[in-house]
Amino acid sequence: MVFVPIFFCIFAIYIYIYNVYRTDTLYKCRHKQDFQPMSKDKETNHLLPHYYTDLIEAGCDEAGRGCLAGSVYAAAVILPRNYDNPLLNDSKKLSEKKRRELRDMIVRDAVAWAVGIVTPEEIDKINILNASILAMHRALDQLKVRPEAIIVDGNRFKPYHDLPHTTIVKGDGKYMAIAAASILAKTYRDDYMDALAEEYPQYDWKSNKGYPTKKHRAAIREYGVTPYHRMSYNLLGSGELSLEFKD
Repeated sequence: MVFVPIFFCIFAIYIYIYNVYRTDTLYKCRHKQDFQPMSKDKETNHLLPHYYTDLIEAGCDEAGRGCLAGSVYAAAVILPRNYDNPLLNDSKKLSEKKRRELRDMIVRDAVAWAVGIVTPEEIDKINILNASILAMHRALDQLKVRPEAIIVDGNRFKPYHDLPHTTIVKGDGKYMAIAAASILAKTYRDDYMDALAEEYPQYDWKSNKGYPTKKHRAAIREYGVTPYHRMSYNLLGSGELSLEFKD
């Protein structure tokens, strides 16, 4: 009978359509599940591993640019090519405890790292922008491995020798090497300001790290300036007064 072959043909077509639909549905479900956008946890943040795909890349960042006192610090960091540390993030978004923990990891894991420093006297002579870039150059000078490219947090940089460079606004929250540099610059500068605070406790540098807080400016009004204050800055805020130098 013709009916039986026709029945089996229809049945086979039905099974084929069902399997195609089922497979497509399962794929879409799995695809949707696998590629859901990851929500950033407060303590974890997957940054991009590199900007230059085929070059040895150093990330650079500075700390202390807006301070009234103390040197400006900068760090340069080269991380392993396939390095991944989900805890890395912009140092300003991390607790002090987390920054310290990450500093130990970075120092341990980095292919090369270094910190550059520019003093308050130098800042007053060349201005803070040039001082920040100089601090980065000094950090790069000290790297034990020569980078082939540089990525820098922010939008200003001066060429370093013949190396290609890219400035990246908010780069410390985008690329691991810059985030690592921001953590090293911040923590090593904090150590430096903590040491100065032992010498000049009245300025509250242990807490403010040299930044222009009310307590810091009130202390400048009362006690005058120290050798570590940046004399080219508006130390008292609006309405500058004459300042005495404090030994």
